[in-house]
Amino acid sequence: MVDVSGKDQTDRLATAQSRVFLLPETLEKIQQGKIAKGDVLAVAQVAGVMGAKKTPDLIPMCHPILLASVDISFKEEPHPDSTGRCSITITATAKTTGPTGVEMEAMTAATVAALTIYDMCKAVDRDMSFNDVCLLSKSGGKSGVYQRAGSAEGTER
Repeated sequence: MVDVSGKDQTDRLATAQSRVFLLPETLEKIQQGKIAKGDVLAVAQVAGVMGAKKTPDLIPMCHPILLASVDISFKEEPHPDSTGRCSITITATAKTTGPTGVEMEAMTAATVAALTIYDMCKAVDRDMSFNDVCLLSKSGGKSGVYQRAGSAEGTER
């Protein structure tokens, strides 16, 4: 691990996203609460928070950090694209005060939430996929502010 003992304690915030692509019928079942395993987005939200908290257990060189907050939100796109799929965009924001950032926690949260949606819905839609896992923005620390080009972070929640 990198030695962060000499770094300043600063407020740090990171926002990441992922997108799940699924059949319109699958999204309808999610919206109507007709998925056998339960409330898909509520469970995915909890899973995303848990994923953020477990990041240093999953990624070998990540520092264990004290998370001040983790927020997971979803934006449903019910209109199918050219492939006949609609999507759910997951936005995860992690916050801490400390010597190292929370980018990996935000990205892990977005990914674990996507995996949870897949797990809960795989019985009705095995062709689901997810991608677009990326860091949208970060602030705090020596490197300052990062904003992904073309992202409208904050409007996706």
